Amino acid sequence: MSSPAAREPITCTPKALPRSKWVAAARTASQINPVNHPPVERLVRAMPGFTPSPDRIAVLTTKYWGTSGVRLTVGFLDSPPASLRKRILSHLNAWAKTANVRFVPASTDPQVRIARMGGKDGGYWSYLGTDVLHIDAGEPTMNLEAFSMTTPASEFHRVIRHEAGHTLGFPHEHMRRELVDLIDPQKAIAFFEATQGWSADETRQQVLTPLEEASLWGTAQSDPRSIMCYQIPGSITKNGQPIIGGRDIDKSDYTFVAKIYAKPAKGTTARPADRKATAARPRARANRRGARRRR
Repeated sequence: MSSPAAREPITCTPKALPRSKWVAAARTASQINPVNHPPVERLVRAMPGFTPSPDRIAVLTTKYWGTSGVRLTVGFLDSPPASLRKRILSHLNAWAKTANVRFVPASTDPQVRIARMGGKDGGYWSYLGTDVLHIDAGEPTMNLEAFSMTTPASEFHRVIRHEAGHTLGFPHEHMRRELVDLIDPQKAIAFFEATQGWSADETRQQVLTPLEEASLWGTAQSDPRSIMCYQIPGSITKNGQPIIGGRDIDKSDYTFVAKIYAKPAKGTTARPADRKATAARPRARANRRGARRRR
C-alpha cells in the first residue's frame, strides 16, 4: 500500500516572470485592462511605509485580460493526439459557462502554449494572465506533465481548469491572508518538502506569503472550495481542520469570472479583447534555436 504522502496530488506552482520583465509586463497588463493598475492612493493609506516604486507597483499589478471578454489562441508543443487536444480545450473552456471566455486552437503563434514535460521544469503550472505575452515564442506558458487520454477525468477537472484560471489572471485563492493565517508554517514546510519536493523558500512563496488584500480583485470573503484553492490537510493547519480546496470550478468561481469577463447583453455582439491584447503584445524574441522539442 502506498504511503499517505505518495497519494497526495501534485499541486500547481505558478510561474513568475524574471524580475527584469516585471515593469514591462505590468505596463502591458495596464494597457490591456486599465483596472489592473493597483490603486496606489488606497495602498498608501492601507499599507504603512508603502512606497510606490515601479518594481513595487509591478508586483501589485493584476494580470486580467480586457473587460469585454477574452479570446486566447492555444497551441501544443509536443503534438499530442487530436483526441487529447480536444479534451484539454474543452476543460480550458469550462470557464465559458458564465463568462465571455474562449480558448481556440491555433497552429500559428498561439498565445497559450501547452507542454507536457517532466524533469526540473515539470509539474503543473501556468504563467498568470497577460504575463503570457512576455514569454518567448516557442516556449511554454502552461505545463501539464504527462497528461494523456488515460489520465483520470477528475484530474482534467482539478488541474486543467485550475491552470486555465491562472491563464485568465486568477491567483491562488489559498494565498489570501484569511486562509494563510490558518496554516502552521513549520508543518507546511515539512509537508510540501515530503509531498512536492519543495524547499522551505518555495513553500513560503507558494503557500505562506499572503497576497496583499488591498490589491485584490475578488470576492468579499475567501472561498476554500474554489478551484483556485489548494487542498490543505488538517495535519498542517493550526486548528487541525483541513482547508477543503477545490476540485472543480464552484459557484463562487463562476460568479466571479462572470464579473471579470462579462458576457454581452442579449442582442449585442461579443467583442473579445484579443485584438487589444495583440496590439499591446511586446515583440517576444523567437528563440527558435533554443526551443526544445518535447515528447
